[in-house]
Amino acid sequence: MSNTVPGTSQATGAAGPPPDPKSSAQDTIDRRTLRRSMLGLGLGNTLEWYDWQVFGLLAASIGPHFFRDSSPLDATLNTLSIFAVGFVARPVGGILLGGVADKIGRKNVMLWSVGLMAVTTLVIGVMPDAATIGAAAPIILLICRLLQGLSTGIEAPLSTAYGVEVMPKGRSGAAAGIISFFVNFGILLASLVNYVLGLALGSGVMGDWGWRIPFLVGAAMGLVVFWLRRALPETLHQSDPEYVGVTSSVWKGVFARWRSLLAVIFVVGAAQAFNYGWNVGLPNLARTSFGEDPTSVFGVTTILSLIMVVGSLVVGPLADRYRLSRVFLIGRFLMIPAVFLMLLYTAKGLGGFAAVLFIGSPILLINMTLYVLVSASLFPKGIRSSACGLGYGIGVAAFGGTASYLVVWMSGKGLSQLFPVYMAVLAALSIGLYLWARKTEGVFVGE
Repeated sequence: MSNTVPGTSQATGAAGPPPDPKSSAQDTIDRRTLRRSMLGLGLGNTLEWYDWQVFGLLAASIGPHFFRDSSPLDATLNTLSIFAVGFVARPVGGILLGGVADKIGRKNVMLWSVGLMAVTTLVIGVMPDAATIGAAAPIILLICRLLQGLSTGIEAPLSTAYGVEVMPKGRSGAAAGIISFFVNFGILLASLVNYVLGLALGSGVMGDWGWRIPFLVGAAMGLVVFWLRRALPETLHQSDPEYVGVTSSVWKGVFARWRSLLAVIFVVGAAQAFNYGWNVGLPNLARTSFGEDPTSVFGVTTILSLIMVVGSLVVGPLADRYRLSRVFLIGRFLMIPAVFLMLLYTAKGLGGFAAVLFIGSPILLINMTLYVLVSASLFPKGIRSSACGLGYGIGVAAFGGTASYLVVWMSGKGLSQLFPVYMAVLAALSIGLYLWARKTEGVFVGE
């Protein structure tokens, strides 16, 4: 099989297409165009993750409007179930849109991704609740979440693939850091908007109708991002040596590298289980099981998001300086003990909640900055969007989308200690599979 060439970002072998050359976009793009491209690329990620995070953070407020005959805890769990079902559509988005991106190019697919997210966010913000339209309300909500899953299923892997291809060679870590900055800015913005609205309107009004405002903000943001993305240059051309013009050939190349695909599923799954356990599961646990003040919870999650925003711009360049694989593996090994911090939060107390989130934040930062780039590094350019979209979608659907539900559900059953064990096992598996895929099938960027 193939081996990594020391000191380069290339690999060779029969398992897939030939190694990455320097793309034409990297040869010709000027700095002004590069900055504009990264802005349009990054703000699209801000929109996607803002909209996705808003739904998770507001689950306790949304639930009673769509599941009126349930208790507050059951209504929250039902809403988190819809939140989790949205992840099921992510592999489908990766398969459908990833194949299209590897066949016709990146730009149009990224426009469709942002447009779909903006429209469905608007629908959630203005749609009537179950008191007005009955059972149709949760059904429409479910449909919107499934469509948003299609959008987010391709956004992160395709954005990372695009960022690696448009940035100068040797700066893939910086590209990942910039994208992660905008992702975390979206998460920060979601927490900040909810926090400010909670202070201005109060918890009662937020639970009544104020929860709709963050969704309307997201829809308006979508118009701006769509306009910016229209100017993105294309990075995949028919003249590229790795261009694959037939979708069936793309998927043949993807499944030939099945070890790398399996590694991506667990690399993504472990990171996302950690992420949603910290960013969605624990805040909802604090509000529903321990009765913490919602505005105070949003204040703590806003600070966590600020740490992630600033830190992303540090971790990315570190990966370029000290090698992507080395920085990633350090962060992934540290995840195993870090997840057990959750066991310290067992009773009401905002200080305990904040301590768990903040102590674990540096480990969360490393993993969330690099996990998509690590996934992209295992595949050559011609199949990168399809492979990463599929692996990303499965990993998030299987492990990320269920994490917040499991945190709340296990706590309600008195089984809180099981979730950290579950995440630690995922982290260990991801390390082993990544090293195996890297050794047998090689890496293509980041080294």
